[in-house]
Amino acid sequence: MAALSGAWAEALGGEFKKEYYRRLYETVRKEYNERLIYPPSDRVFAAMQLTPLEKVRVVILGQDPYHEPGQAQGLCFSVPEGVKIPPSLVNIYQELHDDLGCDIPQHGNLTHWAEQGVLLLNTILTVRAHAAFSHKGIGWEQFTDAIIEVLDKVDRPIVFLLWGSPAQKKSEMLHNPAHLILKAPHPSPLSAYRGFFGCRHFSRCNAFLEEHGEAAIDWQIR
Repeated sequence: MAALSGAWAEALGGEFKKEYYRRLYETVRKEYNERLIYPPSDRVFAAMQLTPLEKVRVVILGQDPYHEPGQAQGLCFSVPEGVKIPPSLVNIYQELHDDLGCDIPQHGNLTHWAEQGVLLLNTILTVRAHAAFSHKGIGWEQFTDAIIEVLDKVDRPIVFLLWGSPAQKKSEMLHNPAHLILKAPHPSPLSAYRGFFGCRHFSRCNAFLEEHGEAAIDWQIR
């Protein structure tokens, strides 16, 4: 796995020294050596590499990476250009269109968001091919909880977009009054019509950032 650097490395340095992380690292290394694992090993920490800690303004939490060929790139909900846009992202784009008038993109690469300070973090960072949640319980949850704890201590405006019950449970870890927490059902086809559509999280996010002296996110994917 590619190493973290900068403020992320400093903030999470203590985690790398813990016993659970040693076991996690050895398990993941063995999995990459013996099985087909997504995302590519150099993309496991892509969310933090593309969005430095000091630039985080929005956090979107996913669950685990896409598990079919060519999809996972280390950013939740995102897929590389040329890969079919997954159903949940189709619904995210629809809500963006309805909320902010954004054009529906022709690809699913969300790097443009990450580079503006949108941390696209899965709570589990690796997965076996064709086996959703196959790396659940090996230690990633503890590590990504540590990331959330680091973010909770940041005293500047940050918006957390928590979609679906697993993401919403993380709100119990968030106590900083400088932050905004927005909750909605997951954008998957099974639940988007239960309140994700019409949640207006993107406009509400931008309004909060601007009210607190931060630039709005350009949500339009081109």
